[in-house]
Amino acid sequence: MGIEIEQQGSCVVGLSRIAVSDTHGEDSPYFAGWKAYDENPYDELTNPCGVIQMGLAENQVSFDLVEQYLEEKPSDTTSGFRENALFQDYHGLLSFRKAMASFMEEIRGGRAKFNPERIVITAGATAANELLTFILADPGDALLVPTPYYPGFDRDLRWRTGVNIVPIHCTSSNNFEITLQSLHQAYDEARSQNIKVRGILITNPSNPLGATIKRKTLEQILDFAALKNIHLISDEIYSGSSFSPEEFVSVSEILEARSYKDSERVHIVYSLSKDLGLPGFRVGTIYSYNDKVVTTARRMSSFTLISSQTQQLLADMLSDKGFTEKYIRVNRERLRKRYRMIVDGLDKAGIKCLNGNAGLFCWMNLSTILDEQTKEKELELWELILHEVRVNISPGSSCHCSEPGWFRVCFANMSEQTLEVALTRIHDFMERRKNTHN
Repeated sequence: MGIEIEQQGSCVVGLSRIAVSDTHGEDSPYFAGWKAYDENPYDELTNPCGVIQMGLAENQVSFDLVEQYLEEKPSDTTSGFRENALFQDYHGLLSFRKAMASFMEEIRGGRAKFNPERIVITAGATAANELLTFILADPGDALLVPTPYYPGFDRDLRWRTGVNIVPIHCTSSNNFEITLQSLHQAYDEARSQNIKVRGILITNPSNPLGATIKRKTLEQILDFAALKNIHLISDEIYSGSSFSPEEFVSVSEILEARSYKDSERVHIVYSLSKDLGLPGFRVGTIYSYNDKVVTTARRMSSFTLISSQTQQLLADMLSDKGFTEKYIRVNRERLRKRYRMIVDGLDKAGIKCLNGNAGLFCWMNLSTILDEQTKEKELELWELILHEVRVNISPGSSCHCSEPGWFRVCFANMSEQTLEVALTRIHDFMERRKNTHN
């Protein structure tokens, strides 16, 4: 039982600027929706009227394959226990780095090669992105980030680093694709405010769009980074969740095709949280083509290490080609099926989505039912869906989308039965709204 301490007197003990800063982003509707779910979580048997969580990008559709592997090949926790328990090298286990490099190559169909010596291990992609931001930029500098973007970037890139995010505004007119014009506009906007731009951060496949970035666009982004002499971070955390794998092109493939020209400015972030469905393991990596970045990232990774026991378990799992080949193939098939299930279900309710080919979510368009095309009306609709429909989805404004009415809807963190319940609730909501407005 906790001890309650009454705060007395008017004297307030001061805290750091980071501690009192609101750049952590936790006041966003993105996180508020999670809280509403936690207070009233849906359960088919015990709480069938609860909130269904569709705001969490978590992959549970293939978790049975991981469980099956562990049952068939249980880890021997005593073998090498002494070595793992005493292991303190922040380079990480070589066996794990080799296995991770091989897995990243396999996900990309062997179209790119990764050197284990360039892999830096971090406690998840969150730590990897923050660590890279610390290395590439100083407080007050900026990273250019295409909108809409993952709401957690406001915390990951800004809060402790003091670095700014300058949005690259993308619109539905071209399916939210990044253009050279939007890159130049964002860069010029930063410079007009005397903000030094240190890099571009993209997510490929995109979160929240659920779509891959085209090869030509990647080439243009890399050319722009070279022109402005800035860095390019490619967060490819959903690379193995592309259910049309031939449409996913990694920036590593572009570099290989160019004989690694301009590679020193390119850094890839990856994690096993999404593709392998292991967010609780907190396993992320930085892969940099810049020697100084690799060296510095290794030094800084001592603040964000992964236990050697976890590394050993995953090294064994990812080194099993029978398991990885089956997992990648089946996971993509299941995600494709889920995507079609939700998009077709929403279509029956009269709701359209952006055409997607990757990720654990779809980008849903409800702009046609907004009373006014404003952020305020979008948030009113989100509140209505959260509390009346009892479905938590993420409003586009929390992703800094410049157009009201778009929402990210996750589909892989629940059973098919729960997804059916959610789609029924949304369909009934749209029918009620139609009848009310007729």
